[in-house]
Amino acid sequence: MFPGWSFWWLVSVILQMTTCQLEFSESDSHEVICLPGLSECMMEDVISFGKEETEAVEIQTLSPYVKLCCNDSIMLCTLCLVIDIEIAIDLDKDLEDEGYSGSDETPKIQKENPKASVTVCYQAPILLPTCKNVEFTINPTALSQENTTKMSMVIFNPIGVSFSSQVFVKSTHLLQHVVAPSLAEVCRQEFQERVENCRAPRINAVINNKTNNVDLKFAESNKRQSLCVQYEKNGTCQKLNRMTVPLYSVVPCMCFQVWYEDEERPVHSLSCPFINNDDFQRNIWQNVSVSVGHGQMNSHGTMLLWNLSAPCRLDAEVWPCHRENGCREIMGFRQQIKAKWRQNSKGLWENKGVFEDINLQPSSCVMVTVQGHELGPFCFNKNDRWRWSLLVVSVLLLICMTALVFYFLHQYVKKWVWSWNHCVFVKSARKGHVVLVSPPDVDDGVSELICRFGSQLRDQGFSVSVDQWSRKEQCTWGPLLWLHSQLLEPNSRVVLFLNHTALNKTEEWAHQQTDIITSKREDNGPTQICSPYSDVFTATLHIVQADKQLGRAQERFLLVTLVSQMSSIWNLPKLLRGLPLFQHPSQTQAFLAELTMGGKWRTSNVAGRTCTGWKWAVSDRWRVKTKKGPEQQKKSPLKNIGVEINMETKFLQQP
Repeated sequence: MFPGWSFWWLVSVILQMTTCQLEFSESDSHEVICLPGLSECMMEDVISFGKEETEAVEIQTLSPYVKLCCNDSIMLCTLCLVIDIEIAIDLDKDLEDEGYSGSDETPKIQKENPKASVTVCYQAPILLPTCKNVEFTINPTALSQENTTKMSMVIFNPIGVSFSSQVFVKSTHLLQHVVAPSLAEVCRQEFQERVENCRAPRINAVINNKTNNVDLKFAESNKRQSLCVQYEKNGTCQKLNRMTVPLYSVVPCMCFQVWYEDEERPVHSLSCPFINNDDFQRNIWQNVSVSVGHGQMNSHGTMLLWNLSAPCRLDAEVWPCHRENGCREIMGFRQQIKAKWRQNSKGLWENKGVFEDINLQPSSCVMVTVQGHELGPFCFNKNDRWRWSLLVVSVLLLICMTALVFYFLHQYVKKWVWSWNHCVFVKSARKGHVVLVSPPDVDDGVSELICRFGSQLRDQGFSVSVDQWSRKEQCTWGPLLWLHSQLLEPNSRVVLFLNHTALNKTEEWAHQQTDIITSKREDNGPTQICSPYSDVFTATLHIVQADKQLGRAQERFLLVTLVSQMSSIWNLPKLLRGLPLFQHPSQTQAFLAELTMGGKWRTSNVAGRTCTGWKWAVSDRWRVKTKKGPEQQKKSPLKNIGVEINMETKFLQQP
C-alpha cells in the first residue's frame, strides 16, 4: 500500500477488473495518448506526488487494465499497464504552468494554450510505488461542453507486474486496483505463440491405416512430457498413458493437452487435430448411448426418464414411442437437445430429460435422431432390472454370510487344521511344568537364547523353571535335590539343551561310569567319581540314567539343539539315544506338541492312519512318514542314532 493512502483506501471505490478477451496492441515502449482538447502530451518519471499539480485540472476517473504489447520485429509480447484517465478542467481557475512567467495582473486562463500536468502512481505488491507525470497543453476551444477530456497512459512492462498479480493505481484523490490476467488465460488466446512464457510442447497425430490407430508423436523428444485427452476444448482432461488411439474412438471434438513434467508450473498446449475432419463424424452417433427409466410425479402421474451420453456435445432430438409393430411415436413429446450438457467421470457428455404425464403401457421406449440418423429404440426392461438387482443382493448376502462364518469359526477351524496336520484331535491341552537345563560352561549368547526360550514357553501357558533363574535355590539345596523337587511338579518335563560342550561332558561322564563299574569288578581301588552334586547338568545325567533303567526317560526328558550346531551332531552318546530330539527354532510347533501331549501325537490313530514317524517340511507342516521295519532299521547307516543325514527325522530310535 502507498504511504499515506489508508484514508483514500477506505473512501474510494475499488474496481477489480478481469478480462474475458485480452486486449492486444502493437507497442513496445511507454506512451501517452491524448484526446481532443489536449496536445503536446509528455510522460516522465517522478518521485511520488512531489511535483505540484495544476489545481484547475482534476482527475475524475481512473480505469486501469492490463493488455499485451507486442513487438513485430522480434515477434514477442509482454504485459502493459494501461490507465485511462478522465480529467475535468475548471476554466475559471488559474492554470499552473511550470516554467511560465507572466504579470500577476493577467490571469493564466486568458493566455492562449496554457500548460498543465497530472500525476498517477502504480504499485505492485511488496514493491515501492512508481509514479508517472503527464504534462500537456490545453486547447480550451477543443474541450467538450463539460470541459472534460481523456488521456491514456501505456506503461510498457511495468515494474513488478506479472501474470495474476494485483496492481494498485492512484491519483491524489482516487484509488483503483486491477488484477493482471493469468498465464493460463493468456496462453489460451490466439497470440500465445508470441508470449515467451506460453511456449509449450506440441504433439502430432498421424493416422495409421495399417493398424487402424492414430499414432501420437511428441514434436520434441529431449524432455519428459505428459499427455492427456479431453472431449471439447472446455472438457475435463484425463491422463493418457499410451501413444496410440483406436480409430473407432476418434471423434472431431477430441483434443490433447501436452506439458513438460520437469517445470514447476508447466504450461499446457491444447491441440484438436480432428476438429475439421468429417471422416470421424460417424463415430459420434455410433458411440451414443441412451438409458431409460420410469418414475412417478407428485401428482401421481407417470413419467419416462432418459439419459443420453455421447463423446461430443451435439444437437439431437428425442421422442417417446410404444414398442408395437416397430416403435410407434407418442405424439406431442418431441424434445430438442442443444444445451445443458454435463461431463461425467468417464469424460462423456451427458444430457438428461423426462417425458411427464405419459402412458407407459405398452412398453415405452425412446428414439433419438443424431446428425440425421435415427437411433433406437431404447427401452426400459423391468425384468432385466429385477434380475440384476436380485443377483447383486444375492452376492452381497453370500459375502456377508461368509465373513460372519469365518469370523466366528476362525479359531475353531485353525485348531482343527492344526490337529489334522498333527494326526490328533486335541480336546483339552495339557500344559505342565517345564525345566530348562543349560549346557555346561554356556556362553552369553546361548544363555540369552535359553532364557528367551523359557519366556516364550511361559507365554504359551507353561510353568517354567530355568536353571539360570534358580541359582539361589541350587546353592541352598544342591543341584540334585533342586532338580528332584522340580520333577515332583505334575506333568514335569526336563529340556536338556545340547552343544559340543554338553556332548563332550556326557561322553566323559559315561566313561567315568564305565570305569567305576570296571574298578568294582576288578577291585582296583577307589576311582574318581563325578559327583551328581557338582552342577545341574551332571545331576540331570544321573537322573536320565536312572529313568532309562526304569523305562520312563522318554516321558520325562527332551533334547533341543540349535540350528547352527545341528550339522555337526552326527552321533549322540549312548545315554541320550532314544530321547526325543528337536531343532530350534524350525521345530517349535512339534516341540510344543510333544510338551502338550507327550507321545500321543506321534502314535495316535486318526481315521485309520498310524503316525509313527514325522518328517519336517519346508512349509512348516508335518508329513506322515511310514515306519521302517526292524530289518530296514538295521540296514540304516545310522541305526544306532535314528537321525537321517538330511536331519529330517528328529525322534531317535531306542537302542
